Amino acid sequence: MFRKTLLSAAAAIAMTTSAFAAGHAKDIVDTAAAAGDFGTLLAAAEAAGLVETLKGDGPFTVFAPTDAAFAALPEGTVEELLKPENKETLASILTYHVIAGKVMSTDLTDDMEAATVNGDTVMIDLDNGVMVDEATVTAADIEATNGVIHVIDKVIMPGS
Repeated sequence: MFRKTLLSAAAAIAMTTSAFAAGHAKDIVDTAAAAGDFGTLLAAAEAAGLVETLKGDGPFTVFAPTDAAFAALPEGTVEELLKPENKETLASILTYHVIAGKVMSTDLTDDMEAATVNGDTVMIDLDNGVMVDEATVTAADIEATNGVIHVIDKVIMPGS
């Protein structure tokens, strides 16, 4: 009898734990924040007024530049873009990193063009790893409740 009760209790705890974990899954913004290497991207999304959108239902695919990718831009670029008068330009750059829909790495094909949220397209090249325009994907398929993140090593620019 004791063994049956113990097994029932263990099963109940296991079900509660998995339900609790599912209840705390993170959206794209929270997933990026938890990773700890996207502070500049998140600050830029805040300055551009895009945080609520990226916390929305989606799904979205985000090619997310790391803090090091932003640091590699010419000196003063990030600071200039974060100014309120450059909100529209910043939003255009950031939405160039976003595709509507959930695109996993297995969905990519060589020389594929993907429409971004800002209206331009990015080129996917699979010849030497996975490239998005001039950026290399360094980590792929980081799932969030409202899409997926692919980490890139450069900030990509519309029209490049």
